[in-house]
Amino acid sequence: MEDADRRNDRIVGPPQEFIVGPFINEFDMALVRPLSRSVRLNGYATCLRLEQVYWNILGNMARNNCCSISSLLSHVDRQVQLRHGGVKNFSALVRVVCVMNEGREVTPAPAL
Repeated sequence: MEDADRRNDRIVGPPQEFIVGPFINEFDMALVRPLSRSVRLNGYATCLRLEQVYWNILGNMARNNCCSISSLLSHVDRQVQLRHGGVKNFSALVRVVCVMNEGREVTPAPAL
């Protein structure tokens, strides 16, 4: 499987300019800085180390869900426990959740 993934990395054809590049439009290196924060996951205190960009995304996700970042992360933790029996690398899971949710259009909850 790993060899198949590497085949997709090979350059085919003449080099060309990238359409999207990370360092275009004054890339903010502060977003790369890792930060450790204490959070409560389902009542247990723990420390989570993520880059600033992920904390920003989590803040937006929490705001969109009218909850705290700890509540949001507790929900993620509960769901992965129920659906998959847990995860070995919770930080990696959080990063993937952030990437998968970034840019998704948020539909407001209906008023009661």
